[in-house]
Amino acid sequence: MADTEKQYDSVIKICTDIFSKKMKDYGTAWRILRPKSITDQIFIKANRIRSIEEKKESLVGEGIYPEFIGIVNYAIMGLVQLQLGPSDEKMDEDKTMDLYNHFFQEARALMLKKNHDYDEAWRSMRISSYTDLILMKINRTKQIEDHQGKTLISEGIDANYFDMINYSVFALIKLEFGE
Repeated sequence: MADTEKQYDSVIKICTDIFSKKMKDYGTAWRILRPKSITDQIFIKANRIRSIEEKKESLVGEGIYPEFIGIVNYAIMGLVQLQLGPSDEKMDEDKTMDLYNHFFQEARALMLKKNHDYDEAWRSMRISSYTDLILMKINRTKQIEDHQGKTLISEGIDANYFDMINYSVFALIKLEFGE
């Protein structure tokens, strides 16, 4: 499991660097998005990954790697929006990064618990399975959103965002470090 922790931390660093640089370019313009819109953005990215996996080529020139990073970062934005609510006001960069890091560390802690119980089963899975699981989580999230966040027995929207983060990180680990 030590390799998993190191590899996860390496992916956290890559995603954080991209999030930070995009924040310098765009600020926190994403704060205006409602969680439903963020879910749709994640859908677009996951659907593109699946399309590339099926067609075996990308005409845009970018592969699936940056799309998994995008899913991680949008899911963290979604968690921020669930906590704070949408706003058209700019958020301080330090506060934004504190929230970003908080939610990434929460996702990491969840991964470590699940990884212990599932005994690193994710390492035997195909990247395309992560894509399908993310798309399933998106559909679940949309259903919960359509019910105004209410569930009878299931976990909420936040749990689905955390799972999307971790499935994407697993894919990025496999893409970055190999099978």
